[in-house]
Amino acid sequence: MDDATEALVATFQSFGEGALRDVWLFDQWTHQNLYLRADIESQLSDLDVDAFIDNERYGYITRDTYESLYARDYDYTVRGFASCELFRTFFADDDTRIGVLAGFDRREGGYDFAALSAELQTILDEYSVTELVPTDDTE
Repeated sequence: MDDATEALVATFQSFGEGALRDVWLFDQWTHQNLYLRADIESQLSDLDVDAFIDNERYGYITRDTYESLYARDYDYTVRGFASCELFRTFFADDDTRIGVLAGFDRREGGYDFAALSAELQTILDEYSVTELVPTDDTE
């Protein structure tokens, strides 16, 4: 990992502590796993990761739709499941759009995802979006 992706993962780790399950980067063409907790790695053997990430790519369309409907900038999406919550956001500049997806174990009282979103945006003060472009990790 380079400095930008290390900063991204460190932000998620600090926020979620031991509850962080996984962190992924994706663009329109490829995806890259940045962090995978050992117990989650065994669960991925039964999962079609490519299809999972393809589903997250629909966020490019819904992000644009929400911004035009609400005349506000899209920040993030959270989806809850029986044992985990998925957080997704996007980083963009003029030419590059990167999706970021992270999973967290559910916990009583939940999470302050708005605070996480704000913290992630500070990464762009130090690094460019192009530094977060995923490398091909689809093997």
